Amino acid sequence: MSPDAPRTPLVAGNWKMNTTVPEGIELARAIIAVPRSSGVEVAVLPPFVHLWPLREVLRGSGILLGAQDVFWESAGAYTGEVSPVALAGLCDLVLVGHSERRHLFGETDEQVARKLRAALAHGLQVIVAVGETLDQREAGAAGAVVDAQIDAALLGLDDGAMAQVVVAYEPVWAIGSGRTAQPADAQEMCAAIRARAGERVSASTAATLRILYGGSVTADNAGALFAEPDIDGGLIGGASLRVDAFSAIVTAAAGSR
Repeated sequence: MSPDAPRTPLVAGNWKMNTTVPEGIELARAIIAVPRSSGVEVAVLPPFVHLWPLREVLRGSGILLGAQDVFWESAGAYTGEVSPVALAGLCDLVLVGHSERRHLFGETDEQVARKLRAALAHGLQVIVAVGETLDQREAGAAGAVVDAQIDAALLGLDDGAMAQVVVAYEPVWAIGSGRTAQPADAQEMCAAIRARAGERVSASTAATLRILYGGSVTADNAGALFAEPDIDGGLIGGASLRVDAFSAIVTAAAGSR
């Protein structure tokens, strides 16, 4: 990493639709109990129904609490959605644009951008996920797809707003598949994301933008991935449900800087 662009690694555990509330509380307590370096930020993103009890469990621990999604309106007749107003003060951050939201539920780049802006407007940090499918990669369109996602997400954001944004690169073909992008390939795309961001905001802001890698990150491959200069931690799926694996990934991130 360039010495003029210090970036604190972030490891965020996306629990997806896993664990009951009692199981989530037990998992959170176990994560808190594991000693960790002060040189890395840690976040957990449980299901919505866990947020209130986990807020109390995590209080004072230094571990950030995040929501897996958010809606773009503050209130209204949107059955089943959760507004940024409801999350503000309860969560530290939200995740938008995860590939499962894009591909299973049909979310568009525009909708992801609206969610991002709504969350920022209510004081929430945002992790915005981008990434290509296997078909898009094999067709040579990976760069264009990710560029379009970045363009939509960052359009019109000033440097102040960008300070609250983290980008997570998650090649869709690697999520939960056991297939992981090779560190050099992940680095190439993360560097391209940083360069694209630099065309949308100031170069100095792009230099401080944290970019995570997500896609079958394990305790075994985390060190090699996080050693790459443009990878600033990970968005972790399955491994975040196992305390030993998640803690090892956090340790790898702490040792990467």
